[in-house]
Amino acid sequence: MKYYIISGEASGDLHGSNLMKALIEKDSKAEIRFWGGDLMQQVGGTLVKHYRELAFMGFAEVVMNLRTIFKNIKICKEDILNFKPDVLILIDYPGFNMRIAEFAKKQGIKVHYYISPQIWAWKENRIKKIKRDVDEMSVILPFEKDFYEQKHHFPVRFVGHPLIDAISNRTQIDDTLFRKKNKLSKKPIIALLPGSRKQEIKKMLSIMLQMADKFKAYQFVIAGAPSQDFEFYQQFINKENVKFISNKTYDLLSVSYAAIVTSGTATLEAALFKVPEIVCYKTSWISYQIGKRLIKLKFISLVNLIMDKEVVKELIQDEFNETSLEFELIKILEDKNRKRLFEDYFELEKKLGGKGASKKVAELIVK
Repeated sequence: MKYYIISGEASGDLHGSNLMKALIEKDSKAEIRFWGGDLMQQVGGTLVKHYRELAFMGFAEVVMNLRTIFKNIKICKEDILNFKPDVLILIDYPGFNMRIAEFAKKQGIKVHYYISPQIWAWKENRIKKIKRDVDEMSVILPFEKDFYEQKHHFPVRFVGHPLIDAISNRTQIDDTLFRKKNKLSKKPIIALLPGSRKQEIKKMLSIMLQMADKFKAYQFVIAGAPSQDFEFYQQFINKENVKFISNKTYDLLSVSYAAIVTSGTATLEAALFKVPEIVCYKTSWISYQIGKRLIKLKFISLVNLIMDKEVVKELIQDEFNETSLEFELIKILEDKNRKRLFEDYFELEKKLGGKGASKKVAELIVK
């Protein structure tokens, strides 16, 4: 069969690559064409556009890049018509993917949405388009099944979270060798995960790195995103106890003592690695003002949303400052607070379901 997959972010690239492996395992004659990143490209198939050309953060940034976005939508529609896929597989990225879903449905192409748009956070009225344009929906967060089926009477399948597989399948690393190879000292590591887009990295890292002078007993290591070049990060690496490691976030988390993380999938990744963390988020003033009026959630981090309580501290917008960050970092370095976090992390993992999300989705699609 012919599969057309669209993901528009780093996390989508990860989950898309694992899904592609599972599809190829189930269907030896699979032809795959996709929008994604390096991980998907490593599996095979044909890359149409890299997600680094698609990712725009915040309301203001999207408005400024509308011409590019609409051009990409046009390219995508034409490419789908030329490829004539048996199924279109959409991975999150709703602003783009919902438009493509509507188009594909009109062309008689089956639409499978894997990793639901977060309509439970905002734009709940998208449910009308989902019901109209999506043939199958696979969800990865436990509360999403109730949201869709009980509130909106739309059947979905909870397949578990693909991060469980991504983390459990990785090769274990040796702490000593990892430090030696990456020129790290024996000091405990505080990982800095500032995001994957240039706009957010600039905003987040400048504040995160202020901690380096305050916690001399630790070394701070920036997790470089695969979508950004080392040259971009060089402007931030100007302190003695700050190091940089590119495209090895999982290895870094596996040896870290604590982490400061930009809100997103990385907050869940840190929790699954059992790393005490602080979740941070800062955007442009106008994007924040619009966002806080539209998004009606108690929390912004996946960890807290899944657990339905504050497990990890969230520092948002003006709260994300040097004083607050220092105060919260001291807390997660204390043994009593770490013990509570570890207990909550284990409970979180139970809620996410077992292994095999990618294989379950591949089976559904092939059938």
